Amino acid sequence: MSKEVSRDSWGSRSQFILAAVGSAVGLGNAWRFPGLAAKHGGGAFLMVYLLAMLVIGIPFLMMEIAIGRKMHRGVPGAFRAIKKQSEPVGWFAVSNAFVIAVYYAVVFAWVIMMALACFKFANITGDTAAASGIWADLIATTGTTSGYDKISIPVLGCLLIAWVLIYTCIRNGTGTVGKVVKYTVFLPIICLLILAGKGLMMSGALEGIKQFFVPDFSSLSDATLWVDAVGQVFYSLSIMMAIMVAYGSFLDEKSNIAADAMIIAFSDFLISVLSGIVLFTTMSGTGQLGNMTSSGIGTAFIVYPQSIVLLTDNGVVNAIFAFIFYFCLCTLAIDSAFSIIEGVSTAISDKFHLNPKKTTLRICCVAGFLSIWFTLGSGLAWLDIVDNWCNAYSLILVGILEALVIGWFFNPLKVLKEVNRNTKSFKMPAWWFVISIKILAPVTLACFFVWNLVTLFNEKNGGIYGKADGYSLTANIIGGWLILALCMISGFIVKFIEKKLKNYEPDDDEWED
Repeated sequence: MSKEVSRDSWGSRSQFILAAVGSAVGLGNAWRFPGLAAKHGGGAFLMVYLLAMLVIGIPFLMMEIAIGRKMHRGVPGAFRAIKKQSEPVGWFAVSNAFVIAVYYAVVFAWVIMMALACFKFANITGDTAAASGIWADLIATTGTTSGYDKISIPVLGCLLIAWVLIYTCIRNGTGTVGKVVKYTVFLPIICLLILAGKGLMMSGALEGIKQFFVPDFSSLSDATLWVDAVGQVFYSLSIMMAIMVAYGSFLDEKSNIAADAMIIAFSDFLISVLSGIVLFTTMSGTGQLGNMTSSGIGTAFIVYPQSIVLLTDNGVVNAIFAFIFYFCLCTLAIDSAFSIIEGVSTAISDKFHLNPKKTTLRICCVAGFLSIWFTLGSGLAWLDIVDNWCNAYSLILVGILEALVIGWFFNPLKVLKEVNRNTKSFKMPAWWFVISIKILAPVTLACFFVWNLVTLFNEKNGGIYGKADGYSLTANIIGGWLILALCMISGFIVKFIEKKLKNYEPDDDEWED
């Protein structure tokens, strides 16, 4: 067994489940999931998503939580215990998560800004053009990678609010997180129920429900549907981002990982479905269903505002619903944002035996400073580039490497034993878990990665720029290739720092049965 260390722990099982659900349920559930469903035949996408979640997503989620609890370490320390040479895989996950946190905080700032600007909807009833321009005007974007001399003061101010909220929520680790998630998990559900109720009462709502739930089976022959569904599973469950290993490291020895992971995954799925009901009924009721896009940003900040001004003939009522919608997004964003920082902070404080609270503060300060880059006039374009590379390439590579380490260089049955250690009724079957971790996860992710590379270099999609809208090769090198390379070598950078530090004693715990 690993040596005992002084460590935070969850106050109860419900705190862990709520924290994990809060991390998993984020902005992608509210806007990307419904957008992909609209793109891929409604119910057909739901079917493939559910299949991918069961076959690959849930075993991967169980794996990460289990190795965290077993070693009581963040992801680099946990992988070091599994196989010393695999520690860089953990740092790859941590560094990529840090980059995601930097720009995700800006998206969080956008939804805070829109919630505060909800009064603007009161005076533009029926004016869809004005509604679609609110967000773009506030962020003062050039739409290109140029425009460094411009900065959006509203976004900058909301960004400061966002980082203060993130730090406040995790300043005392599981102590504050456990208290915060009691509200931040249930508040968005209440908001979504209110919005769903309004949507279902609108004329044309049933057509939206039909398009969302009734499958278009012809879509199943489209390879893009399968790629998008599998990708959404991995993005949505907060796996491969250092989060679930960190959260698992705070679990007590009596926790039931098999049952808890099922609860987390299906809660995430059900909230995604509820979000889909909100968007499909509202868009259908306002005649905007055909404008839904798989781009979450486009749906949330351009298309949905058009629906808001068409909800009623009363501008004040429309403004109230605008606030409810964007407040809902705020509560969804904050859990995901602070969980990413918690994963990064846990890894660093564990590695160098630092004070967790001070480490978290320093990480928030550094990440907050870097995120200012995305408040410039060029910020939207740079965010688009970095987001694409972090999710389409770095995150997938992390998943492939994690699956290979556990499935091929370790023994997945040892991890499964940890998963099923306290189960009383449901036990994760060995055939399901081992086949998923050893074969299905790495093969599927590798195919996903190759698919993205082919798309990147496909001349029809912008050639080596990888974007049909023509971001320059230089921009893709800086925002893509360079960041990917730095994340990949981050573990070796940490190793170099480790050797330079005097009086540093690394943890050499090993996984013991």
